Amino acid sequence: MQPWEALPAVALYPTSGSITRAFLARGIGDFQAAARHLHHLPYGRNTNRADFRLVLDEERGTCSTKHALLAELSHEQQILVVLTLGIYAMHERNTPGVGGILEKYGLSCLPEAHCYLTYAGRRIDITRSGVESTEPITRFFHEEAITPAGIGAYKVEVHQHYVRTWLVNERGVAGRTFAEIWKIREECIAALAQ
Repeated sequence: MQPWEALPAVALYPTSGSITRAFLARGIGDFQAAARHLHHLPYGRNTNRADFRLVLDEERGTCSTKHALLAELSHEQQILVVLTLGIYAMHERNTPGVGGILEKYGLSCLPEAHCYLTYAGRRIDITRSGVESTEPITRFFHEEAITPAGIGAYKVEVHQHYVRTWLVNERGVAGRTFAEIWKIREECIAALAQ
């Protein structure tokens, strides 16, 4: 994963696009500066987790909403950036803050859905860069390009399908139900927002 600095520092040209206007109104005049701004906003779910447009007004966002907002900005600006959904093994080393919860339930990891950008053949993650102690995510079990509209129900559907398959195939989780694993996953996500 590359940090936000790997995105192009191209000037935002005025368009009729609402996302471009929102960034320009905040004095953010280039694409890389937009990524930097979103990187510095705190992690937290928005009041509607599928509406990436809320990130700027609520001054917080998740990997899904922050990257979807940038993907929409790139669309308005005709920059070739792709919003990507990936499933990876989440553990304390690559997602600091979840280890205690996983340990409490006797798990070493859980499959987690993560959104990021793909630009010029590189994975770019504006939400994880700058955390020195974080092990990078280098392996994804599943990756696909999605549209910003896909961060809601579609992302959850893909993630839950993968978790159900994982439960069937993974040793060490025998006897656990999908509902139990999903509840543990939600505890992990809540821990990240603290």
